[in-house]
Amino acid sequence: MPAPALTSRSAAARTVTTVRADTAAGLLGLLPQGAELSWVRRGEGLVGWGEAARLEVTGPSALADAAAWWDEYTAGLDVADDLAVRGSGPVVFGSIAFDPTAGTSVFVVPEVVVGRRDGVGWITTVGTAELPPPAPVDGPAPRLRYADGALDPATWCAAVATAVERISAGELDKVVLARDLLVSAEPALDPRRLLRRLADRFPDCWTFAVDGLLGATPELLLRRDGQRLCSRVLAGTAPRGAGAEDDRLAAALLGSAKDRAEHALAVDSLVRALEPYCSTLTAPAGPALLTLANVRHLATDVIGTQHGAAGLLELVGAVHPTAAVCGTPTPDAATLIGELEGMDRGRYAGPVGWLDARGDGEFGLALRCAELTADGGARLFAGCGIVAGSEPAAELAETQAKFAAFQAALEG
Repeated sequence: MPAPALTSRSAAARTVTTVRADTAAGLLGLLPQGAELSWVRRGEGLVGWGEAARLEVTGPSALADAAAWWDEYTAGLDVADDLAVRGSGPVVFGSIAFDPTAGTSVFVVPEVVVGRRDGVGWITTVGTAELPPPAPVDGPAPRLRYADGALDPATWCAAVATAVERISAGELDKVVLARDLLVSAEPALDPRRLLRRLADRFPDCWTFAVDGLLGATPELLLRRDGQRLCSRVLAGTAPRGAGAEDDRLAAALLGSAKDRAEHALAVDSLVRALEPYCSTLTAPAGPALLTLANVRHLATDVIGTQHGAAGLLELVGAVHPTAAVCGTPTPDAATLIGELEGMDRGRYAGPVGWLDARGDGEFGLALRCAELTADGGARLFAGCGIVAGSEPAAELAETQAKFAAFQAALEG
C-alpha cells in the first residue's frame, strides 16, 4: 500500500469567537470572491472564507489522519462561543476523494464562518478576521463552449453495454458509471453566481463549495447530531415532464422493478455499513419520491442512534462508497469503474460537508457538481447506476438530465 501523504498549514491565530448575528440571513450573498466555502439548504447552513488552517491528505489512513489533525487543531484553541449549537465554534469544511486511499482529500478551516439554523444566525471568526461588506456579483455572462470529457457519448454507451454483460454474467449486481463534460468560459466563471443559481433552482438540495468543487447535491450521506445519525439514500431516477406526462413518469419510477431493485441495493449497503455503529437503525419498507426541478429520485431516509465513540469521519469512511455511487459488491464495482470509466473521479461522488469541534456535522455526496479549472472553466460530472436490464441509450439520457442541473446554473 502507498504511504499516506499529508500536507497541512495552520495560521498562528488560536482564538475562535462565535457571536449571535442577524446578518446571517442571505448566506450565499455574503460570500466574497475567492476560496468560497458553502453548505446551504433552503437558506440555512454555513458559508465561509479565508484559510485559518488547511489539510491535504491521501493514503490508506487518510480519514483517520484527518480526524487526528482536526482533534489536535481544536484542542489548542481558545474558544468563546455564545451559542454552542451544531455548527457554531470551530468548523472545518471537507471534500473527500471518491477513493481516499489514492486521491487527495481537502479540509479547510475558514477564517470566517457565517451560519444560520432554525432562524438563529451567528458569525465565527478565527483571530482578528472580519466580516467584509458583500461583494457584487456582476459582469457579463460568460461565453460557454462544451467538449467531451474522457469518453465521447458513443464510447461511454459501449462501456455501459459491457457493464450490463458483466452483471448478466453474475460478476456483480450493480456498478455506477460516470461521465465528465468540459466547459470553457470567457470571462472566467464566478462561483458565487453559480452557487446562487443552484440554490435558487434546487432549494431542497445542499448547495456546497469546497476548494473549487461546487454543486447542489440531493443526497445526504451522513448527518451526526449528538448520537443521532441520519442519511438520505437516492437511487433510481426519472426525468420530469409536463402536465399528465409528469404524473405518468412519477408513477412509472415508483413502480419500476429495475429502479426499485437498484434503490434497494443502495439502502442495504448503507444499512449494513452503519449497523455495527448503531444501537437502533430504521429505514422505511419502501422508497418515497424526491421531486427536483429537472428529475425525480427514489429516496429513503435512514435514521440511527449511535453507540460507541466513533467520530463522524470514521463513520463517513465506514459507509463510503455506498452502492449509490459505486455499486455492489463494492470491491468488484470499484474495479469495473477503473476498467470502464476512463477518467479520474477526483473528489466527484466523494463525501463533502463540514464538521465542528463537538463532532457534529453533515456530509453529502458530491453529485450534480463541477470542479473549477485553472483556465476559468469547469469540469462537470454525472453518473448513473447500471444493473441488469439497463439500456445504454436510457442511461446516457439520464446523465444528460443530470448535467442539465449544472448547465442551468452556467447558462442562467
